Amino acid sequence: MMFNSPFKNRYMDLALHKAREAYEKGEVPVGAVIVNNDGEIIESAANATISNHDPTAHAEIIVIRKALKKLKVNRLDFCDLYVTLQPCPMCSHAIGLVRIRRLYFGAYEKSYDLNDCSFYKKNFYEPEIISGINEENCSKLLKDFFRELR
Repeated sequence: MMFNSPFKNRYMDLALHKAREAYEKGEVPVGAVIVNNDGEIIESAANATISNHDPTAHAEIIVIRKALKKLKVNRLDFCDLYVTLQPCPMCSHAIGLVRIRRLYFGAYEKSYDLNDCSFYKKNFYEPEIISGINEENCSKLLKDFFRELR
């Protein structure tokens, strides 16, 4: 489902800011933001797989861990997640485990099938998914990063 509004773009703008921070550090430029049901930003994070020497340090995993710790909860069913790139299977599984209410993402990961949500179904939970938020800017940042690597 495609959806764009100035309100939602505010959160994606912060996720893009975090993605740019990752880019500047040589990390794959992905940023994530968790927002509660009152629209308050709980946490934000950027990819840190290289700097953390941890292949699981994706922006989504980091922001989920930070939010859980900050709120002292084990579920985020009252929160939405904004991320600049469609989550990988590992991050999607974590999103399902913590029961994120809504997932908003910008750029599509062409190697993933958006309609294949089997990783959510295995958890008996599937968040509402809204895609294409600020897709053009999210995609451009990733393309620029990988073009520079080559």
